[in-house]
Amino acid sequence: MTSQTITAAASGTWKLGDLTVNRLGFGAMRLPQHGEAFADDAVPRDRDQAVRVLRRAAELGVNHIDTAAFYFSSLRSANELINQALAPYPDDLVITTKVGPGRDPSGQWLPHATPEQLRGQVEENLRQLGRDHLDVVNLRIVGTDSIAERFGALAELRKAGLIRHLGLSNVHLHHLTEAQAIAPVVCVQNMYGIGSSREQKEFLDLCGEQRIAFVPFYSIAGTGRTAGASTDHNPEVHTIARAHGVSAAQIRLAWTLHQGAHVLAIPGTGDLDHLAQNVAVGFLRLSEEELTALAPPPRDGMSKTPMAL
Repeated sequence: MTSQTITAAASGTWKLGDLTVNRLGFGAMRLPQHGEAFADDAVPRDRDQAVRVLRRAAELGVNHIDTAAFYFSSLRSANELINQALAPYPDDLVITTKVGPGRDPSGQWLPHATPEQLRGQVEENLRQLGRDHLDVVNLRIVGTDSIAERFGALAELRKAGLIRHLGLSNVHLHHLTEAQAIAPVVCVQNMYGIGSSREQKEFLDLCGEQRIAFVPFYSIAGTGRTAGASTDHNPEVHTIARAHGVSAAQIRLAWTLHQGAHVLAIPGTGDLDHLAQNVAVGFLRLSEEELTALAPPPRDGMSKTPMAL
């Protein structure tokens, strides 16, 4: 597989509301620093390198970028890097951001935003990105409590024209039902990958039935989470990777894309070679036998709770 000649268009497309994106996108969480995101001792990434990665992603057809105002290191902000690298933005570029969590200037986590505080978070994303509206805003939550007041606050900002479409992140099924009674939901962003529970797979499938994009996070990182790509691969991953002449991370990402036409991948990297490898996965096709070997039907009793950031 010659990754240098493959663009994100090979992954196919899906619509976030009325916005068409290639299914292979880019996640900006780890872009502002080397190593683990949000670590107190994280080393800021070289600005020019980060800008080159973003511009190369756009050249390779990536037109869906996932970010957040709380993605920053001591010197770098993901949103401001995106602004510097890509503004004036291409007409087909869709930037998805998240609100709910927040960090103070020292990087310490703050309590999740109240309904009244969400407008400030939306406006901060607008300022950093240099936009007059946000394409998609995901309400990210922790726990099982009602989201009606918080999602309702975002729905009001949508009516005011600050937000085009709304989504959810790190949620349970009842949250989706609750949100849909308030305003349309174009995407659900939850942890998902090889080894996910039966309930998580049912949630993914339900989103497909309702034409809602499912956007998994940590699909490559797995147990590595914010630290990046996992090295804890099962033997089948390595066997199939060798058969295709690709990396284990590429197989994990390909498996994720094979879970449904509505599944959008957002792998992140600060490395140009890894970027090309991620984009090339859109061309990789796995057989039914390989898909079953990678993730047989999940057993009951596995973790059923979305992972908090």
